[in-house]
Amino acid sequence: MNKIVRLALRNLTRQKRRSVILAIAIAFGFFVVTAIDGLTSGAVGNLEDSITQLTGGTVLIGGYEKIPSPEKEGKDQLVNIIRDHDYIKNIVESNGIKYRYFSRFTSSAGQLMFNGKKVLVATYGRDFSEPELRDSFQIAEGSYENLLSDPNAIVINSQLADTLNVHVGDNVIYTTMTIYGQNNFADFTVGAIIKSSNLLTGLMAYTNIETLNSIVGIPEGGYSTFTIFLKNKNEQARVANKIESIIRADGVNVSSRMQAISSNPNNPGRGIDKQFVNKEYQWEGVKYGVETLNDEIPAIKTVLTVVHTITTIILLVILLIVMVGVSNTYRMVLYERIREIGTMRALGMSGKDTGRVFTAEALILCIFGAIAGMLFAIIVMVCLGFIPITNESVSFFLHNGRMSFILSPASILIQYVLMMILTVFAVRGSAKQAAKLSPAEALRTVK
Repeated sequence: MNKIVRLALRNLTRQKRRSVILAIAIAFGFFVVTAIDGLTSGAVGNLEDSITQLTGGTVLIGGYEKIPSPEKEGKDQLVNIIRDHDYIKNIVESNGIKYRYFSRFTSSAGQLMFNGKKVLVATYGRDFSEPELRDSFQIAEGSYENLLSDPNAIVINSQLADTLNVHVGDNVIYTTMTIYGQNNFADFTVGAIIKSSNLLTGLMAYTNIETLNSIVGIPEGGYSTFTIFLKNKNEQARVANKIESIIRADGVNVSSRMQAISSNPNNPGRGIDKQFVNKEYQWEGVKYGVETLNDEIPAIKTVLTVVHTITTIILLVILLIVMVGVSNTYRMVLYERIREIGTMRALGMSGKDTGRVFTAEALILCIFGAIAGMLFAIIVMVCLGFIPITNESVSFFLHNGRMSFILSPASILIQYVLMMILTVFAVRGSAKQAAKLSPAEALRTVK
């Protein structure tokens, strides 16, 4: 085998220009594949992270109570509330769940009004002392200290501020409904205006959780949703199932993800919702709903599947184009070396070893070309990551206004193996022809 590799290396150095051109073609193919795969995976990852920031985490636990209807045939009212402040927190901390952070929040839909103008807004009550929340805000006007010092401060984004024509220090009116369905309103002071990074955040506002609780009728210390931001987002299903089983073991009502996936495989979040409102699910007291980000927003999985399918198709097309070039090149090489092959065969080299020399040459070019293409792709992707992008239409796919990339070692390995297999097939015909040539026939050939 060492002799075959040495011969292959010698042959490659004899035709340096051709070898370099072929290696560049392979490198370019691997560069395009790696860059597309890395950048699209990074964009989808940023999309997932952006949605995770909006929802508060990768695993979400909501608490619900039923209020019986005063009418005999009336529909019970479902109230989103968690009164036991530390119940879910103790489960997370005492069962070895690996998380970056967890959060509690209360949500409310309503209208902000200022000087006769009004806009629909989703308001989130959050604990402003959470460092992760502070880090996620890009403050354009005002300061974070305003939010910590004033319980009636509200954070709005620049898009809302422009629509209402408000500035820091202005008083706005917020109208909403309590969790029991009653109309309510409150005065807020704009404490900070943050940059609007995308369309969805343009509809969001933030205020102190206890202030919002008092508006919507949740007792002090309560909240509507507990969220967990896991260290490994791929473990969200396992963690959700674990929390669900612990709650069930405590004798507390809880939803079933398995039933939800069985009844609504394309949208498990909707299946979980049905377990709270459909008459076939009878329950009393408190019931917890445990779901993952993928359950709530199944489109993320669809996007990931589509992206990987597209990149796989692009990979195959590019590799096939490159391999056609490799195949044609080695047909010419076979013709040019036909008398050399005859000489080697006359000196005792077997037909199989002659064919293996051709295969080894192509594999060496493939290995070095692919490594060069991957390194160049990494350099290009890193350089692209330093370029700021201000277009809001693509901001959901960016990280802090910049492109990012994710390279999976498994994906690169698969691409590498696939390229090597295709390379072997590309030179297989030429290698077989070389192996079948008789020494006398090869030596009599006139080029």
